[in-house]
Amino acid sequence: MINFLADFPVIYETDVVWGDMDAFQHVNNVAYFRYFESARIRYIERIDMMEEMERTGVGPIIHSQSCRYRYPLTYPDRIQVGVRVSGVGLDRFIIQYRVVSARHDLLAAEGETLVVMYDYRRKQKAELSPTIREAIQRLQDWRPGAIPAI
Repeated sequence: MINFLADFPVIYETDVVWGDMDAFQHVNNVAYFRYFESARIRYIERIDMMEEMERTGVGPIIHSQSCRYRYPLTYPDRIQVGVRVSGVGLDRFIIQYRVVSARHDLLAAEGETLVVMYDYRRKQKAELSPTIREAIQRLQDWRPGAIPAI
């Protein structure tokens, strides 16, 4: 059994539900982005970003995202979605995902989201705070000064 998620510090698990499938008898492409969203929220909760957003008004906004479909998921199945940050910039970071099928023990999809920090009060981009940067560094287990830049 391959551990597809060994380098992912946050793992979100869920069942594939019948309603995720489409007329072609596999999980619809839109469902993968919902899986990514749920995994991303778990990551954001782990770094206390929502609490900081409540205090400062600065939080994440999605710039862009993509998905590479590798194996078609079907009902019934249980999936694990690994999520990690692969790079950090002054006002942004990249989140990567892997979706693994428990039923088939296969990598079903990989994805990426570019998240930009946004000041919702001022309606403009904002810098990634040192607090959040450090929380990402701790969660990713990166040594000090070794945060991959984007």
